[in-house]
Amino acid sequence: MDAGLLWVDKHRPNSLDKLDYHPDLTAHLKSLCASGDFPHMLVYGPSGAGKKTRIACILRELFGAGASKLKVDPRVFETPSKRKLEIQVTSSNYHIEINPSDVGNQDRIVIQDLLKEVAQTQQLDASAQKRFKVVVIHEADLLTRDAQAGLRRTMEKYMGNLRIIMCCNTTSNIIGPIQSRCLLVRVGAPTEAAMVEVMQRVVKKEHCGPLPDSFAKRLAQDSGRNLRRALLMLETAKVQRQPFAEDQAVPRMDWEDFIKHSAVNILKSQNADTLLTVRGNLYELINHCIDPPTILKTLAKELVARIEKDEIKMKVIQEAAFYEHRLRIGNKAIFHLEAFVAKVMHIYKKYKVRFGVPLLGKGGTTGETGTGQRKNEGEE
Repeated sequence: MDAGLLWVDKHRPNSLDKLDYHPDLTAHLKSLCASGDFPHMLVYGPSGAGKKTRIACILRELFGAGASKLKVDPRVFETPSKRKLEIQVTSSNYHIEINPSDVGNQDRIVIQDLLKEVAQTQQLDASAQKRFKVVVIHEADLLTRDAQAGLRRTMEKYMGNLRIIMCCNTTSNIIGPIQSRCLLVRVGAPTEAAMVEVMQRVVKKEHCGPLPDSFAKRLAQDSGRNLRRALLMLETAKVQRQPFAEDQAVPRMDWEDFIKHSAVNILKSQNADTLLTVRGNLYELINHCIDPPTILKTLAKELVARIEKDEIKMKVIQEAAFYEHRLRIGNKAIFHLEAFVAKVMHIYKKYKVRFGVPLLGKGGTTGETGTGQRKNEGEE
């Protein structure tokens, strides 16, 4: 193992036998791999549950160690209007992994051209255990309807020498015809007890224990049962303090504190200058590769935690749901994030004027009344 790797990558299981939780699912996947009729699969579940790890283990079970010898190549596709689309393709001799959502609304071109190319070529390794090749499609729930329609036709036409494994967080955006052609495999979030067991095992391998169970349980809870995130937090905690202690503070991500600061600013002052400042913060988060839906979800949680009036909380949650949908179908994430912030500012200021009382909850930083706030704004 490479000592320079993060723990979450260094200790990732590489075979079905080494998976830590969901033993019934593991046994089912092993029997599928051993059978002669391996189906198309749709693997779904929450972030950090282990979907990609299980897909990698499936490929290794199907094709042996050769499936782990990966290379990354840029591929260029051409639209009917002669526009060039470049996408990174991860591949081995037995499979290809793609994320078509990287090219936005042009994902249909990538799906059709790449799958046809793969399906029309024979397995390179004559000694391979299986005669078909596998295409893994990540973030399949972000595929456009056109791309999903093209994918459905390809699945029917090239079933003989092609299998598709799709990976996504939810099946709600996957059209019915594709779901009916796939075996749906749900990878649920691990239990807190299972996460504590995994963290204890990692700490033992790294020889940096002991890890108090109470601290490990707090890591599991604060990560939202996201094992990948919990292991990253554990490694950060190890850097901050060694040995571990029961009362040790759970480390927060820098981007979470950044969003928390933005939420405080939104509720502290509702004007164009604040909106411009928050917009700059949102741009910074996007530039650091924080997923826009995650930004929106975290910001909404921070806002709701600081607002006392239930009526306003409901309004903020409704707007968050509305703009999350806009994010899914739109191209420019910053437009929808900024629109959400502007809408929240409008809602909050309107109710502040109406009630003339403090609306912040216990997490708020200002004790101004609505009347006092209006007076200050008038003086400005």
